[in-house]
Amino acid sequence: MLVVNRFRVATDTDAFTAKVHAALRALGACPGYVSGRFGRAPDEPDLWCVATEWKSVGAYRRALSNFDVKMYATPLLAQSIEEPSAYEVLASLEPGGELVVTGGDWVHVEEGRR
Repeated sequence: MLVVNRFRVATDTDAFTAKVHAALRALGACPGYVSGRFGRAPDEPDLWCVATEWKSVGAYRRALSNFDVKMYATPLLAQSIEEPSAYEVLASLEPGGELVVTGGDWVHVEEGRR
């Protein structure tokens, strides 16, 4: 499972960066956490992104109830751009590996309906 949160931050980027580092540490200590990344759009410097990967949607949801996550990550995530942030992984490719395609865990939307 991928979780992608985007943020608009134009001022006090040092404070924002410190909050993200604390949030990643809290999330990274939770069972089911796979990896996390923090970045900034080179062409739009006020657009920032935090992306984490989880073993399952359940692991991510359980992490959100962790005390440290509530203290450090939840307030940060509440400041993200309001848009869907959780994505199930449907295909992956490791360097030098084979493409792995999965059916996904969610009920598929009927073709033509959104």
